[in-house]
Amino acid sequence: MQRVPPNPAVQRLSLYLRRLEQLAADGTETVSSNQLAASLHRTAAQVRKDLGYFGQFGRPGVGYRVGALMEALRHALGTDRTWEAVVVGVGDLGRALLRFKGFPTRGFQFVGAFDISAAKIGKQFGPVRVQHIDEMPAVVRRHDVRLAVLAVPPEAAQDVADRVCAAGVRGILNFAPSPIDVPPRVAVCPVDLAASLEQLSFQVSAMR
Repeated sequence: MQRVPPNPAVQRLSLYLRRLEQLAADGTETVSSNQLAASLHRTAAQVRKDLGYFGQFGRPGVGYRVGALMEALRHALGTDRTWEAVVVGVGDLGRALLRFKGFPTRGFQFVGAFDISAAKIGKQFGPVRVQHIDEMPAVVRRHDVRLAVLAVPPEAAQDVADRVCAAGVRGILNFAPSPIDVPPRVAVCPVDLAASLEQLSFQVSAMR
């Protein structure tokens, strides 16, 4: 029976994948666990353990084939397909996310953007035109959207989360600095930029 990977191991898959993509761009065909670990300031044992949750990769004396391992990690992360997503909240952060050109290459395509501000509705940002949030359920159904990004004020986060869950979304990336309650069938990934900066300032202060 395959072991259930812990969340930190899943999170490190993205680090491994980014490094493998850099190696592939440089023309590297194989890489050892020692080389991969050293480039990411990890240990070879940790790399092998993390990858072991998802299958058997690599060959003794040869290492990992970069292309094959990239393909396997994308499959494990679910990014070997295209995920349609929507953004709710088209403030500065929402607009920046919509305009970022790197998401399609990672398997994510925004098909809708929603707000309640009349000043924003109808404007084009990146690949989509902003619509009123009341139009969201129809867009979610039409495109079979599974993912939503919440970039709304904290006081609106729970109400918006309720609406995207009711529309059928199965995963929420929550940029609002407040927790949200969702049904068990919905996954939530919180992103608190201020908290991340606080952690960074702590680490810098500790170096004094």
